[in-house]
Amino acid sequence: MRLEFTKMQGAGNDFVIIENLGGEFAPAPETIRFLCDRHFGIGADGVLTVEKSESADLRMRVFNADGSEPEMCGNGIRCFARYAREKGLADSDEFEVETLSGIVRPRIRDGLVEVDMGLPRLEGPEIPVNLPGRVIDRPVVLAGREISITCVSMGNPHCVIFPGGGEDFPAAVLGPEIEADPLFPNRTNVEFVRILGRGEIAVEVWERGAGLTLACGTGACAAVVAGHLSGRLDREALVRLPGGDLRVRWDADGRVFLTGPAEFVFQGRISLP
Repeated sequence: MRLEFTKMQGAGNDFVIIENLGGEFAPAPETIRFLCDRHFGIGADGVLTVEKSESADLRMRVFNADGSEPEMCGNGIRCFARYAREKGLADSDEFEVETLSGIVRPRIRDGLVEVDMGLPRLEGPEIPVNLPGRVIDRPVVLAGREISITCVSMGNPHCVIFPGGGEDFPAAVLGPEIEADPLFPNRTNVEFVRILGRGEIAVEVWERGAGLTLACGTGACAAVVAGHLSGRLDREALVRLPGGDLRVRWDADGRVFLTGPAEFVFQGRISLP
């Protein structure tokens, strides 16, 4: 089978996009792993498929590089939105997209894509994390050390850590251990956040199912929500990630908005094994 695809990236978080409006493409885990392989496939942090929806204008499915299917992807939805608009699959700059975490509403403006990411979930069982109530600066033992964590769901689970001065928190070492800890029944994304000011942070992300990534949109949202809940940040912040900057706003009504770039990289065709 020869598969046509488009490669896109949002702040360095890169995706293979496949139109699957007729349902011909069967995204088996081994196929996703092949497509995302940076040596033998196309190379990406994940795969997005464009599907028909009965409840929204379009449906987005997201697949991590390991073949797993997460609930949501913040950088992915921005790439999906720009792709759908420029390919004529959406007839306006604002439309609805069905995802596993619910209906998401991207809006294209001024060369960027703003996404209404909805309401964060803050109670332990909703995230999910095996701790009661809200988990804000809660000390726990992870990866053999005591760490204070703040947990947020942006449709997918996040464990946010604010390392103190002088503490060594290597994301590549601690990330995989925390991701798979039994404290998180569905595994978790992990954010390591440095506070640069009341409205600015720097974030490293260990992404569930993908490893270290240059950016994570839901992770940026979770970091700002966690920063505000713990008294470190205002409700809006510039999020500096290794692949670029995103802006997150947590409105007074509780909804989170994510704004950032979405860029085409190349198009091609690949033969599946």
